[in-house]
Amino acid sequence: MQVGIMSGHFARSTLEESLDAIVACDIYHLQFNMSSAHLQGPIDEEIESVGPRIRQEIAKRNMTIAALGGPANMVATDPVQRQKAIEKLKVLIAACKHVGTSVIATCTGSRHPESMWRHHPDNASEETWHVLRATLEEVLPVAEAAGVALAFEPEINNVASDAKKSRRLIDEMQSPNLKVVMDAANIFGEHDLPRMSDILDEAFELLGDHIAMAHGKDLDHGGDAGHLPAGTGKLDYARYVSLLCNLPFDVSVILHGLSEAQVPASVAMLRGHAEAFQAAE
Repeated sequence: MQVGIMSGHFARSTLEESLDAIVACDIYHLQFNMSSAHLQGPIDEEIESVGPRIRQEIAKRNMTIAALGGPANMVATDPVQRQKAIEKLKVLIAACKHVGTSVIATCTGSRHPESMWRHHPDNASEETWHVLRATLEEVLPVAEAAGVALAFEPEINNVASDAKKSRRLIDEMQSPNLKVVMDAANIFGEHDLPRMSDILDEAFELLGDHIAMAHGKDLDHGGDAGHLPAGTGKLDYARYVSLLCNLPFDVSVILHGLSEAQVPASVAMLRGHAEAFQAAE
């Protein structure tokens, strides 16, 4: 298990300054936000010239881009906005080779008219499910041709709201390039926290073979929960980390939802649980 962070949490005037600040926290794995490169125009117009510099600066610091950040509302109620989300994902897929990654971290989205992160009753409808499938049917062939994994988060406020729906989506789409970003803080319904261990175990049983990377944050209640820095809430990180460490690859766990001042404590917590798991093996 490797501790990482979203590059946007270290906002600096240059890419080099952002990367140096992250390395100073002893973090070498990133979910890279293209805004960290301070592009002057659209990604598709600049990536061929900027990409080599990103790769060079990442390599110089022995860092790894675990994924490009690519949140996109795949089920936006406005067809124009939904098509913009599709085109955004296609642009990011093409950008992956230039920055040296093969994963895009995204989401399935919500029918809420104002935010892809807010719950809407229509998220559970079959009509919305068909819209989600139609979006993926347009994007996945592009990802497959480029050798890029599209990794979505199971998220209580999104269409793929839990592990079972996420597994259904993977089974129905039948694409080796549809993967999962596991974020344990996102999968608990309003009354689920007393069953935390069972829900975590089920999520990894259903989705473990399809995980591309993980996120690390925390929660203080189930349902539409506010997000806390990893290790400061109710998530059972000992169990979560043990499940991550049991994956058959060295998974990147990307911290987010915290301030720079809170980063060291969350890093130490994650590494402490990983060391305890390894010592017990």
